[in-house]
Amino acid sequence: MRYLITGANGMLGTDLQAVLADRAVTALGRADLDVTDLDAVRAAVAGHDAVINAAAYTKVDDAETQEDAAFAVNATAVRNLAIAAREAGAKLVTVSTDYVFPGDATEPYAEDTPRDPINAYGRSKAAGEEAAIAEHPDGTFVVRTAWLYGEHGPNFAATMARLSTAHETVSVVSDQTGQPTWTLDLATRIVDLLDSDAPAGVYHGTNAGRTTWHGFTRAIFEELGLDPERVLETDSSTFVRPAPRPAFSVLGHDGWAAAGLEPMRDWRDALHAAVAAGAVSVPPTAPARS
Repeated sequence: MRYLITGANGMLGTDLQAVLADRAVTALGRADLDVTDLDAVRAAVAGHDAVINAAAYTKVDDAETQEDAAFAVNATAVRNLAIAAREAGAKLVTVSTDYVFPGDATEPYAEDTPRDPINAYGRSKAAGEEAAIAEHPDGTFVVRTAWLYGEHGPNFAATMARLSTAHETVSVVSDQTGQPTWTLDLATRIVDLLDSDAPAGVYHGTNAGRTTWHGFTRAIFEELGLDPERVLETDSSTFVRPAPRPAFSVLGHDGWAAAGLEPMRDWRDALHAAVAAGAVSVPPTAPARS
């Protein structure tokens, strides 16, 4: 198979390249392909058997005032990729988000739960899902994920590790629940999905289990050999931001049975492996000035 990765220079895209290192891969970043240009997308997709779309507009707060920009990358571009993949006879995996749900549930969201986003970013991603499935229903795999962290880009785990060197304590919200997900685990699962005989449709690509941002941060500190008691508890009212966040972002994993795959491993096991692999680490402190 010949694989095309869009958004290849991002955190997930870089891990996808690593997982596919022994295969025929075209890796295109933002400078290489304008995913909002249908003709350019058609030319890029031609000759490939599988397209993995890791390109995304991810500035959640900015999307509240720049919704057109979010829709261009998260919806229009996804439609373009679906059209091009259909015409080329290729499978399409497009990465989506827990933000397509409102976050008011108490049990994990199933793959077929109706979309009901509460912010502009979520609306743009929901529109992208709908467009891809409409344009290429037999070959589109929507993989929703959440709370991503990894070695190759800015993310929450890296921020907490950095703050641990600058502050004696950090305050983290405990009223948002979700599933921290290592991008290398997600990249591996996406490739597993393409290698399988799974039916097209929606899959939830998050590590299993659940925790809060506070619980995740304590676990990060523990794995890095730091005192977790330095992580203080607060709530979302302390960090008011332009875009509302879902309070509950736990995704169900029943869809993997259709692919003959087990759900992804527990988030805590994944974090342990990520730290052991150096994907999450305490940055060196700056040298003292003379």
